[in-house]
Amino acid sequence: MRRRFFVDKFAGGRAELRGEAAEHLGRVLRAEPGQVYELSDGEQVWLGRVEKNSRATSASGRGKDGAIEFALIEQIPARESVLRIKLLLSIVKFERMEWSLEKATELGVAEIVPLAAARSEKALVLASKKRAERWRKILLESAQQSRRLRPPVLAEIAKTEDAFAAANETVKIILSERADAKPLREILQGVSANEVCLAIGPEGGWTDDEFSAAAKNQFREASLGREILRTETAVIAALAILKFALDRDLNERPR
Repeated sequence: MRRRFFVDKFAGGRAELRGEAAEHLGRVLRAEPGQVYELSDGEQVWLGRVEKNSRATSASGRGKDGAIEFALIEQIPARESVLRIKLLLSIVKFERMEWSLEKATELGVAEIVPLAAARSEKALVLASKKRAERWRKILLESAQQSRRLRPPVLAEIAKTEDAFAAANETVKIILSERADAKPLREILQGVSANEVCLAIGPEGGWTDDEFSAAAKNQFREASLGREILRTETAVIAALAILKFALDRDLNERPR
């Protein structure tokens, strides 16, 4: 299976790969002229052949600025799922946060909003502002690995109440450990929607005020079962259920 990389644009039948991705392709994968890779600009996907350009300093096809140049040879079908999921993800310890970002990308999330929840560790919230670039890199690499058309959007860190108020998706769900929360599968029965907002709390759970803010903005509480799940486990479980229940592309694909 061919590797996929994201480029800024296609122009004149050519494209350039720059930055760390070009470094990885040139040094780690040892790309050579003539090799073919998939390239996406976020809207289209083309097969691109590595070309040796006039500025190349080696047979890798890399110019003096470190870019790798491609000749476009064939456009290939590409589409994103019609199901658009926004994930409101409470900030947790960075190893778990980054793992959650990676898996959310693989499972097709369109946008991720890091939440400064009431019970998120304050030191982590403060340090998160310096992690945004690293988090975007994780999203980019995960999207390339999973052959998505584009990486998810990483929004600015938001307070829980503000993120709830800004959510305008058709279906809005907040995961809950409370005893009266209905199972997620029950909430999704009979639902047909292309836009979902999913809120996942920190390991200390949501506060009563946060549940009230969610209810005020038409979020429905949903349970994933009796077990208490870590945030990163809840991310995978909930997103897999949403895709199974609502992703028409997945459910209508011939078997």
